Amino acid sequence: KDCKDTQFMFEEILAKIGDSLSRNNIPYMIIGGQAVLLYGEPRLTRDIDITLGVNTDRINEFLAILKEISLKPLPEDIESFVKQTMVLPALDETTGIRVDFIFSFTSYETGAIKRAKKIKILNQEVCFASVEDVIIHKIFASRPRDLEDVRTIILKNPEIDVQYIRNWLKEFDVSSDKKDFLKTFEDILKIAGH
Repeated sequence: KDCKDTQFMFEEILAKIGDSLSRNNIPYMIIGGQAVLLYGEPRLTRDIDITLGVNTDRINEFLAILKEISLKPLPEDIESFVKQTMVLPALDETTGIRVDFIFSFTSYETGAIKRAKKIKILNQEVCFASVEDVIIHKIFASRPRDLEDVRTIILKNPEIDVQYIRNWLKEFDVSSDKKDFLKTFEDILKIAGH
């Protein structure tokens, strides 16, 4: 399949998910590779990552939504898997596209979801993490690929709210063992000539 087809398959799934989650009043934002496509360089991504602003106690309601948009949950024992990992991986069997739903309701994620940007996809509004929050997620993951994404996103979006990113990374540094999120970000800013 060529890229056009693949992109369209992703758009169809994103539009379906966006429609269903809004109708069911579930706050969410698209993060990961699909968000990088929006703000950074086009690159091949095989999956869709979605942060949900709800607790795992809404899992049954959520399984009903998956059925409605014909996504197949992947874990055998869904409930215990989700409780342990806070993630519900699902598969769109016709396209082979994997969708990871991440349950997260920290004060950071809740605020990030409120800041999400509505993007029209196939006439459906879909909520994507803001450019700053994509950068924060990527710094947090800190794999070489993620840091490269951060660099291209900064180059393409010179008006980012650097202070917002600094404030959160500073807070994450305090509460985490790694403690170098802010430094990582400042280093990339320098490289990107910001």
